[in-house]
Order: sequence, then structure tokens, then C-alpha cells
Amino acid sequence: MKKFSELALVAVAGFAVIGAGCAKKKVAVATPPTPAPAAQAPAPREAPPARPRPRPVQQAAAPERPRVPDAATKARIDELLAKIEDAYFDYDKHTLRPDAITALQSDSSELRDILKDYPNYKLTIEGHCDERGSAEYNMALGDQRARAAKDYLTQVGIPSDQLSLVSYGKEHPVCEDHDEACWQKNRRIHIIAQNSN
Repeated sequence: MKKFSELALVAVAGFAVIGAGCAKKKVAVATPPTPAPAAQAPAPREAPPARPRPRPVQQAAAPERPRVPDAATKARIDELLAKIEDAYFDYDKHTLRPDAITALQSDSSELRDILKDYPNYKLTIEGHCDERGSAEYNMALGDQRARAAKDYLTQVGIPSDQLSLVSYGKEHPVCEDHDEACWQKNRRIHIIAQNSN
């Protein structure tokens, strides 16, 4: 009997093990971590009282350069223009002759140095012709002569925008005789100062 009871015990124990193996297992449910307490935004700091900004130091503005010459400088320009002789041209030509270049060179560098300081001061180059040929032809020829002089003067450094052109053709002769000596005097360019403020 003792054996029977031992056997019974082993059987009961085996059933217990088998029963324990078949029993539903409890799945451990992971509990979410407890949220950390919300960080509170720091209380807004009060802005420090506004300090008055230092005012920028105002520098004395440089005096604006005059854009036109004063009376003494205008007088000097007029003297230079009077010294610059008219440049003369051959019959029916608009190219500068050597004597015309010499006439334009006379004091043109000083004139250039003065004009570059006064950008609003302008000169006019007049183109003239003798009485021969039609009015239309001479107007075009006078313009070509004035352009040739302007091209030369800009090459020596006088600003182009300070030189304007006008052609009078045969309308403003300096001599009214009807011979070559007189006609030569009328085939010319003449430079004048414009009235500018």
C-alpha cells in the first residue's frame, strides 16, 4: 500500500505539473511610465526699463561743391575761350587740319581741368560754312565740323556731356566778301559758353 500511496502521490504531482503547464499564463502588461510632470514655462521676465538710445553724432555735412563756376572762374573760362582760336576747314571738308588742331590745343587742358569740376557748365561748339552750296548741305557740313571738334576735345579730356553742338551752316558769316580769303574765314568752328545757372 505504501507503494500505491507513493504512486498516487507521483501521479498527483505529475498532474499538477501538467496542469500548471496548460494553465493560461498571465501576460504581464507593461504599464506606461507615469508622465513626468509638465515643465512649466518660466514666467515671462519683465523687460528691463527701456534705456534711451544715444543719439548718433551728427557730422557736419561737407559743403556741397558748386556745379557751376563762380564769377571769377567764368571770367577765366571766357579768357580761355577767347584765346582758343576758331578752327578752320578746307573747302567742302570737315576733317581737322593741323592748324585747326593747334588752335584747339591752345589752353584746352586748362579749360578741361576747370570744366571737370563744374559738371553743369556747358560749352557750345558752333559749325559754320561759307556761302557756296545749298542751305541744307551747309547745315549738314557745319554739323560735321562741330562734331569733329567735339571728338577732338573729348579726346583731350573735356567731358562729352558738357559739349553741345549747333550748326549755323552759312547763316552767320564773319566775312561777306565773295572771294576765297573771305570764304576761308567762314569755314570754321567757334566755341562759346552756354548761359547756365
